[in-house]
Amino acid sequence: MSNSHRWQSNTALFTALALTAGAAAPLVVQAPAHAQTTFYDVQSNYWAQPFIQELAQRGVIRGFPDGSFRPEAPVTRAQFAAMVRQAFNRSTVRQPINFVDVPSNYWALDAIREAYSTGFLTGYPGNVFNPEQNIPRAQVLVSLSSGLGYSTAGSGNSLQVYTDAGAIPDYARTAIAAATERQIVVNYPNVQVLNPNQTATRAEVAAFIYQALVQEGQATAIASPYVVGQAQPQPQPTATVPSGTAIPVRYEAAERILLAPEEPEPVPVTLTVARNVTAQNGAVVIPAGSQVVGELRTVQGGAQFYASQIVLTNGTRINANATSQVVTNTETVRRGGNVRGIIRGAALGAAAAAGVSAVTGDRDVAVGEVLGGAGAGALLNVFLGRDRIQLIAVDPETDLNLTLNSSLTFQ
Repeated sequence: MSNSHRWQSNTALFTALALTAGAAAPLVVQAPAHAQTTFYDVQSNYWAQPFIQELAQRGVIRGFPDGSFRPEAPVTRAQFAAMVRQAFNRSTVRQPINFVDVPSNYWALDAIREAYSTGFLTGYPGNVFNPEQNIPRAQVLVSLSSGLGYSTAGSGNSLQVYTDAGAIPDYARTAIAAATERQIVVNYPNVQVLNPNQTATRAEVAAFIYQALVQEGQATAIASPYVVGQAQPQPQPTATVPSGTAIPVRYEAAERILLAPEEPEPVPVTLTVARNVTAQNGAVVIPAGSQVVGELRTVQGGAQFYASQIVLTNGTRINANATSQVVTNTETVRRGGNVRGIIRGAALGAAAAAGVSAVTGDRDVAVGEVLGGAGAGALLNVFLGRDRIQLIAVDPETDLNLTLNSSLTFQ
């Protein structure tokens, strides 16, 4: 394919995507000299950062207009076809066909036709392509093996490196064995777990494609502990954060949180770790800026935060069991009160929003103020007729510091 042809078709692709609400498809265009190669949501210690940066420099992949890359976003079959088209220049092995679900004005029509004609992708019975279907990891590896002509002895011994090899679909076993032998497979966070039926993310597809370029002699190998078959570094000693350790946090979305004892369900809240948390060996294992995902639950006499996950600054998710103290501070809202003064700087649970609305008569209080949960409007009847309500007032700066209820171990 000529460079002129690629530029014309990619320009059309960029235009189509720019006009698509939300720009859901990845921008895959020829990279100009000033193309963005770093993204605010792909930090230097992110596991796939070197793969993403290298492909961005080559113009194989591109970020979004807001400066993000969205590495954990899923990849559709159409998006993958566009990436493959940009990454590899292969000869036609069969004539393209018209898929019944890919209209002539579809943004990835040319990429899909080329991915089919060069052997990277096939359709489904009835000339169906399913362009918007999320592509699983197994299908990505089969596509690369097929399009690049990989073969294996057929014994399948290379699949023994995966602890979940039994989950590999029968149709994919030979192709994935071949991809494994050529060090195309990249598994994060556990190099021995393939997750073949899991939807491939943008970061994972970037890693697979880059490794295929290495195999083709078009790129230099990147040392990564997640490339299957690469020499792996010796495991680092574990670091433990014992039960009882305090995790200082802050809440950046509001100055305070108001809940009603009648909250129908827990209120989802994400906190930010305020200071580094170190393990017993002194290593920083939970950096400041990490996120703590959890919920505020009403308990007898007040409210309490329960943490379920910690998301480290590199994107790693860790299950966590941590809680705050029980918050018993209250605030009374009376009929005739200044509703805007009451809720200024506050985030409200659904029942709290409904209660303030019912007591003050301001039906707009819920707009933009409610933290998840049931709709405030459906709860109004609970509070109608009251001249006052008492809310639980949570001050995140002083009330939500967490304590681990069980230890955390880091490798």
